[in-house]
Amino acid sequence: MKKGEKTGIKSFYHLQIVDPDGTIAGEAQGYNTITNAGFLNMVNQMGTSLTGSKISHAALGTGTAPNVTDVTQLGELETNGSHSVIRAALTAATSSTSKTLHNTATFVSGQTTAAATIQNVGLWQTSGPVTNSGTLLQGASYTTSALATNQAVNITYDLTFA
Repeated sequence: MKKGEKTGIKSFYHLQIVDPDGTIAGEAQGYNTITNAGFLNMVNQMGTSLTGSKISHAALGTGTAPNVTDVTQLGELETNGSHSVIRAALTAATSSTSKTLHNTATFVSGQTTAAATIQNVGLWQTSGPVTNSGTLLQGASYTTSALATNQAVNITYDLTFA
């Protein structure tokens, strides 16, 4: 990077709905909105005495994309209306030569207990267990997709610092 060059963060997601036989039933990808709370958590993680929460879980929902001021995910999926959320743990990876934090998560077949028409994805700093517990750190929406209980969902989230 050259002196005076602009720096920034790009957050990109890729989502696949997978049928039981392994075929891709639906796919979406695009850039995310990083919420104000998400930026604050990143800044606090770099501080010495400041505290911040690491991104740890992904959630699916039926609502639209978040605004930068949002702390919840619209229509976050629950288990049969019990107000218990369905969040998948993230696995994070990077390399010593990379400026990208690569996160992956899988919602396994049967994890959703009712069919849903999903259209958003979000990253959280907690697993739940109740709807809207914790803080939404970033998220995005896409064209609606039908999700059956026997389908899995694979998600990748890349945060690229450039």
